Amino acid sequence: MSAEYDEGKIPSILREYRRVAIVGISNKPDRDSYRVASYLRDHGYTIYPVNPTFQEWNGLKAYPDLKSLSAEKEVDIVDVFRKPETVEPLASETAGIGAKVFWLQEGVVNDSAAAMAKNLGLLVVMDRCIMKEVSRMS
Repeated sequence: MSAEYDEGKIPSILREYRRVAIVGISNKPDRDSYRVASYLRDHGYTIYPVNPTFQEWNGLKAYPDLKSLSAEKEVDIVDVFRKPETVEPLASETAGIGAKVFWLQEGVVNDSAAAMAKNLGLLVVMDRCIMKEVSRMS
């Protein structure tokens, strides 16, 4: 899998790209998406919460979808916390908003979505936790 996608580029991705949309973020502190977003924010990344069920996350405006977010902000990485079978449309949406990286969190594996994102010119990281990868670099 790593030969097909861009896992080998993770350190350079995380150094170069600092604006992260967290798709499927939770407002519950015990959820992985909440902890990952908090960690990234504490480590200097700009976080854009994306979830249609709430308007704010820890003082940040939450966006219902990537299109709404892109109307206001530039995004480098789209980090996805969704069920694998739901992520395929996010590949084209990620490319459509001008993001550079389509990142599927640990446990989110969808080869079709990853291949689509790659074909659209995106860097692709799949089944990796962005928080763990940032921690490894520290």
